[in-house]
Amino acid sequence: MRSYRQLFRTREFTPFFLSYAAFNAALTIGGLSLATLVYRTTDSPLLAALSMFGPQLAQVLGATFLLSGADRLPPRATLAGTGLAFAALTAVLALPGLPVRAVFAVVLLQGLIASLGGGVTGGLLNEILPKDGFVLGRSVFNMASGLMQVLGFAMGGALLALLSPRTCLLLAATLYAVEALGYRLGLSARPPRASGRLSVAATWRNNAFLWSSRPRRLTYLGLWVPNGLVVGCDSLYVSYAPHTAGALFASGALGMFVGDVVVGRFVPPALRPRLATPLLLLLATPYLVFVSRPGVVLAALAVCLSNVGFAASLVQLERLMSLTPDDMAGHALGLRSSGMLTMQGVAAALAGTVAQLTSPATGMTVMAAASIAVTLALAGLQRPSRMARGWPKHHRA
Repeated sequence: MRSYRQLFRTREFTPFFLSYAAFNAALTIGGLSLATLVYRTTDSPLLAALSMFGPQLAQVLGATFLLSGADRLPPRATLAGTGLAFAALTAVLALPGLPVRAVFAVVLLQGLIASLGGGVTGGLLNEILPKDGFVLGRSVFNMASGLMQVLGFAMGGALLALLSPRTCLLLAATLYAVEALGYRLGLSARPPRASGRLSVAATWRNNAFLWSSRPRRLTYLGLWVPNGLVVGCDSLYVSYAPHTAGALFASGALGMFVGDVVVGRFVPPALRPRLATPLLLLLATPYLVFVSRPGVVLAALAVCLSNVGFAASLVQLERLMSLTPDDMAGHALGLRSSGMLTMQGVAAALAGTVAQLTSPATGMTVMAAASIAVTLALAGLQRPSRMARGWPKHHRA
């Protein structure tokens, strides 16, 4: 499958895509609004970063206790229920006078729920599309995320100039409800991909199996760490440029969109295995310009160029799926999502701490340098001869 026309003619893909886009729009507007609210209340770069990326920290709990449900729960009901839960919790965040501690309790609960939804979404996409359409479909989903971030951050910035952060949070809650309705009406009722109940023991067994293979371990680390460290840079936009953070977020989302279009649609499959390391280096290197504390225009250009490198995930996910049995696709993708988002939350905390002690510009520079170092270390651990031959078939290691 090599064309967008074929992709959108696939049954259920369009409503699935539109619902996912609504989720990303809500996530973007809600995250920017909450970070702005917390920063105005506390004047703390660390707390602002954690409020926006804090849900990711709870992903490690979901990966530990809930991920077996990614393949053992009915996808449509799970995704619709996740959307409704996010709508309700975002409405709670809009309550006047909500203490900062309560804000972070809600944020962590959102992250725990999201850890399950990520695996269900990835597994269902792998089920709806034929094997040769996974990379193109994943790229379109990433493009939806990027485009909704461009629109969401631009719209969120404009809305915050006109409305209060709490009103914007209520708008985000409405979008989550729309997402839930789209999943409920647009998807068919499917049985779970695997038998058995959601259980902690099953989650641990599957995690242990997925982690037992050295190629999968390196792939997971490549998906989690360099990406997460760069997201630590993103978490400092609000404190770096309080009045123009929306422009930086929108520029980054535009770069992500461009990268997904190019890699997902135009790069030949034979070339993709060689692009992971160059794209990860591209992801981090432009942030080194922040050592000079650039103005918003140069900063936005650097962020846009950097985020083209997020397309590395398409290459890495293709490799991960080639190494994973079909009946564990949802769990494997959920572990990827949970680990990646957890690392993003950890990186946001680290970046916020560095910024608190020094400055947001220094925090971005430090996180970018760390991402480059990790990428080069992981590249040295890969087997070049095997990578050059393309992806191996999955095995049970």
